Amino acid sequence: MHIEHIAIWTHDLERLKAFYETYFDGQANDKYINAAKQFESHFITFASGARLELMQMPTIPESHGESQAAGYAHLAFSAGSEAQVDALTARLREDGCRIVGDPRRTGDGYYESCVLDPDGNRVEITA
Repeated sequence: MHIEHIAIWTHDLERLKAFYETYFDGQANDKYINAAKQFESHFITFASGARLELMQMPTIPESHGESQAAGYAHLAFSAGSEAQVDALTARLREDGCRIVGDPRRTGDGYYESCVLDPDGNRVEITA
């Protein structure tokens, strides 16, 4: 058994799609639209085969912000090396993304940084 995909609600589908394509090399499918439900989505596929579904519908309420809470905590992407973690973190910072954890060695042995996507979802970048 394996995880088929993870899904994220958003209020700006194209902005979130561009973020995961630009910084994490995702490839989006054509937008799916269900006009009757006012639902739209893109599946973003990554080189590993993992998929992220980005979904938009006007009736979805706003999130509770950037604070940590019970439930899903973050997505993690392996950049491949410590140098790549450093480089991608620097690029995200230069482009105005909010870095909430600078590159560091964690207690569980990862070398990682943490950034917020445009909707405030935490994304870890690991080596």
